[in-house]
Amino acid sequence: REDLASLHEQHPGIQPVLAIVQAGEDDALLEINKKMAVKVGLNVMQICLPSEFTEDELVEELLRLNGDPGVHGVFLHLPPSSLSSRVLNSIQPEKDVDGRSDVNVGRLVCGGLTAGFTPPAASAVVEFLARHDTCLEGKTVLMIGWEGPLGVALQCLMQKNGMLVLNSQWSSANLQNQADVAVLVGDAHRGLPPMWLKSGATVINCGPVLKPACGPLCLSPFRWEVSADIYVVSNQNVVRSSSLWVRQQQYLPWKLRTLKLQPLSPVPSDIEISRSQTPKAIDQLAQEIGLLPEELEAYGRTKAKVRLSLLDRLKEQPDGKYVLVAGITPTPLGEGKSTVTIGLVQALSAHLKLNSVACLRQPSQGPTFGVKGGAAGGGYAQVIPMEEFNLHLTGDIHAITAANNLVAAAIDARILHESTQSDKALYNRLVPSVNGMRRFSPIQLARLHRLGISKSDPGALTPEEAKTFVRLDLDPEKVTWQRVIDTNDRFLRKITVGQANTEKGHSRQTQFDIAVASEIMAILALSDGLADMKQRLGRMVVGSSRSGQPVTADDLGVTGALAVLMKDAIKPTLMQTLEGTPVFVHAGPFANIAHGNSSVLADKLALKLVGEDGYVVTEAGFGADIGMEKFFNIKCRASGLKPNVVVLVATVRALKMHGGGPNVSAGAPLPKEYIMENLKLVADGCSNLKKQIQIAHLFGVPVVVALNVFQTDTQAEIDLVCRIAEKTGATAAVPCHHWSRGGRGSVDLAHAVKEAARQKNNFQFLYDLQMPIHEKIRTIAQKVYGAEDIDLSPEAQAKIEYYTQQGYNTLPICMAKTHLSLSHMPEKKGVPTGFVLPIRDVRASIGAGFIYPLVGSMSTMPGLPTRPCFYDIDLDPVTEEITGLF
Repeated sequence: REDLASLHEQHPGIQPVLAIVQAGEDDALLEINKKMAVKVGLNVMQICLPSEFTEDELVEELLRLNGDPGVHGVFLHLPPSSLSSRVLNSIQPEKDVDGRSDVNVGRLVCGGLTAGFTPPAASAVVEFLARHDTCLEGKTVLMIGWEGPLGVALQCLMQKNGMLVLNSQWSSANLQNQADVAVLVGDAHRGLPPMWLKSGATVINCGPVLKPACGPLCLSPFRWEVSADIYVVSNQNVVRSSSLWVRQQQYLPWKLRTLKLQPLSPVPSDIEISRSQTPKAIDQLAQEIGLLPEELEAYGRTKAKVRLSLLDRLKEQPDGKYVLVAGITPTPLGEGKSTVTIGLVQALSAHLKLNSVACLRQPSQGPTFGVKGGAAGGGYAQVIPMEEFNLHLTGDIHAITAANNLVAAAIDARILHESTQSDKALYNRLVPSVNGMRRFSPIQLARLHRLGISKSDPGALTPEEAKTFVRLDLDPEKVTWQRVIDTNDRFLRKITVGQANTEKGHSRQTQFDIAVASEIMAILALSDGLADMKQRLGRMVVGSSRSGQPVTADDLGVTGALAVLMKDAIKPTLMQTLEGTPVFVHAGPFANIAHGNSSVLADKLALKLVGEDGYVVTEAGFGADIGMEKFFNIKCRASGLKPNVVVLVATVRALKMHGGGPNVSAGAPLPKEYIMENLKLVADGCSNLKKQIQIAHLFGVPVVVALNVFQTDTQAEIDLVCRIAEKTGATAAVPCHHWSRGGRGSVDLAHAVKEAARQKNNFQFLYDLQMPIHEKIRTIAQKVYGAEDIDLSPEAQAKIEYYTQQGYNTLPICMAKTHLSLSHMPEKKGVPTGFVLPIRDVRASIGAGFIYPLVGSMSTMPGLPTRPCFYDIDLDPVTEEITGLF
């Protein structure tokens, strides 16, 4: 009771629960147990099985109790014949307050009592002897009737106290006057020869209370029953189990076992490197970084979903350091931000022994089978298995596709049904009579509330109210919601739907986007929980009515179904790097029409897991002018998190392009300018690097430049870039060799990031949300891109006025602009000046929570080239090994 009071004082919310499993009705001993538990302050849950129960029924009940976090101890009040090894080992060792599972008995034998439980009967006997005998060492104990785990436990405890233990076989002649203590269980006292006991021996009964006439036991003046003591120890074990549970709920220090790398030269292909490393089992990695088994949902051996309950468990835990990896304006080949991110966490965890987690976006299958390939990193800085990372992963993108297309189907079906039915017929079908009863569903009641109709009886609506309720009056020409598919398919950029006769002439032109361009993907990335995601899904605007009013997913009645489709997708996926360090993979929104960052939830989970001295490294898409700006102004507003450091990735190759080098394209050989040393091109191209450093400083965050080194880079070029970066204001500029060396090649970068994270941070947003929409756009254009001004088209101006009227004017801005230039002109490299940024249209993702102006034309469905990646991708039907992925 004192222990429980102390536990309550430290953790007021804890309420230990003892589950008693019995067969049939109560008996006297069970009542003693319950009364004692209540007196101590425990809650008792009583499970009564049928008198004739099967072992399967019992095991099923025990497994249910294992999964109940509110139960801290399980006590089996059952016939001994039903307590098979299978039954005893079905109870979680942490809840086995009887202490009879193999794990708990094994812990006792090996001396590991701190993590397990001793059988109460065995503990009660030893504690009783210790209270009534000043010295146990050297005493001889005769155990009668003790078998199985209980016998092993009692013998072990007595031997640990220096006692000699004898087991009676009833026929032994060597037990004459040997026993100082006899410990009996059940009916073992019947027929006990008195001559086995020394004069004055202590007799302890662990079974039911004995009657006065008890045969040879009456010869001993020191006979005791310890049945009540057993229940006391059981209750002690429950309180101790609760204490262990509380400690388990607190932050658990990492015990990370890293994987060794043996880099080869020349560096093999990405998939060969990935396949050469054997990843740890994902449950082992989870345990190493402090995740509890109930917080993990395994998808095979190497990846698992992490439940959001982790945030509640570690809500008092201080966050670690928050590091953003961004880049200079890239070439079409990419500059290796993902590779730098992975190399950095491998260096931090595997080499500096600091807790770190990488948070990456899930790649779309469009680029994987198109031109660019996968996004698992490269060389010796990869997420593994890379084929699982780059393909279906845990099905999140498929869930988004299903949810998105359910909305699209609901839109066209609603337009059709409203066009072909009267108000009364529509109302009768939307609110049908079931078994003579009509009622509104919860989402219909919510729509009535939004319409200002405070009635809940379907029969009480007036004809005008019913019409307002059933008529969304969606204008087919103003539907903004598109269907999606996770494939690059240029022939879906413009399609006609509704051409079958069954659609009665209700056809319209629409299009497909690639799945990661769906607003639902952006919502997934910005949500901070299931409730928040559901609200955001409901707010999605899918089009306008003929009167100009926005129509939402809530109006369509589809929000609950969308939440059901997305309930697993909201959980981040845990994977690992080549060196066995943890990676969260979650969400993958476009970086042009959306914000291009991994999820808020993955970052929040990781920041709690790494601990106060750990590091979370997350990546922003495209260049710093796009991905980083949106990370700060959109993602950080949604999450409330503040970054400590920006790692700005640059390559000599990209700097040469910005300095005037020829264009490059994926799949084509590099021009000689990119292979030969050219210090002038590098120096001129550093103008872009300087500008990106300055952009980061606008937000008050220190910058470390990571120069991703290629084999064609010369030392003079590397030194030049580092000097210019540090002179411009970077805290440090470090050459990185993670591609060829793994984490060891980024140790200098890890040290630089560690030092930069110690600096004082003056993080600030670029603009106030209360500013008018056009002023927020102008601020980004002038301060980030370097434009002189913006030029709003009449359509863009009209949209801004409409969104302001609807109350959307306080949302942040997500610029949809080319990533190949700081300006709107992809061919303008370096730092363009003297340009006016044209805004041709302004659109809104209300569920995601941002306005996105369109700068020039913006494709949301990539196409396949003449020779896509899929020509090289194959499967060995015998070994099931995949080849050709990169």
